[in-house]
Amino acid sequence: ILTPTGTTIREYYSSAGVVFGVAWDGEWPPDLRQLLGTYFDQYQRAARSALRAGRSRGRLAIDDNGLVVQAFGHARSVSGIAYAPALLPAGVTANVVK
Repeated sequence: ILTPTGTTIREYYSSAGVVFGVAWDGEWPPDLRQLLGTYFDQYQRAARSALRAGRSRGRLAIDDNGLVVQAFGHARSVSGIAYAPALLPAGVTANVVK
């Protein structure tokens, strides 16, 4: 998927049609509320916690109770991945989300 701002989004889904992961890269971050769906509130809480701890300088790493998000970026260059480990299809590792 190519967003109007030029960011590329890749969705990873099972043979049953369930999205288990997403990845993005481009000049601007995607709408994470739309991209993460029901996981967005969990992401937002974990991201705030990481910011308070001072661990997010250009990089955000979250592994929070069934949600993994890794985001990187600086001015006009962002990328990231997000996946739900419990939704990974049998025989598929998280390394496929890139």
